[in-house]
Amino acid sequence: MANRFQRGNFVVSNLDRSVEFYTDVLGMDLDFVKESEPDSYSYIVFNISPERRLRFAMLSYPDQPRVMALTEIDGGLDPLQQPIRSAIVIVVPDFDGTITRAEGYSSHVFPEEKLFTPDGREGRQVGIQDPDGNLIVIYFITYHPDEKSDK
Repeated sequence: MANRFQRGNFVVSNLDRSVEFYTDVLGMDLDFVKESEPDSYSYIVFNISPERRLRFAMLSYPDQPRVMALTEIDGGLDPLQQPIRSAIVIVVPDFDGTITRAEGYSSHVFPEEKLFTPDGREGRQVGIQDPDGNLIVIYFITYHPDEKSDK
């Protein structure tokens, strides 16, 4: 059996708000929300006090089941340390619409940059922070060297 990436996970302070952000802005579908078990492995790996309550949400895209998880810790979160140490990267077909929806959530949207990939693709990329400051980088390919182009 080969290795397979299962999902990303962000810790959040308000699960309902975060689910709304990831479904409305990034087009994910909510699979389920559940209370974490008192012996959840999340307490160990995220270094969370067992006195704190956790809730968990699983999100999907139609062709990518359970690709993202959100773990809510009751009682709030400490501010993110700098530099930001993790991100998820998502290809989005509606690049401008995604940015507009993120701005509607008062999310921090970083300046847009041109994207140049090692295989010769070109595109647009921008970083967006979710309501808790977790980083999402979105991109859209505008040119692929293997495809016919009007350039």
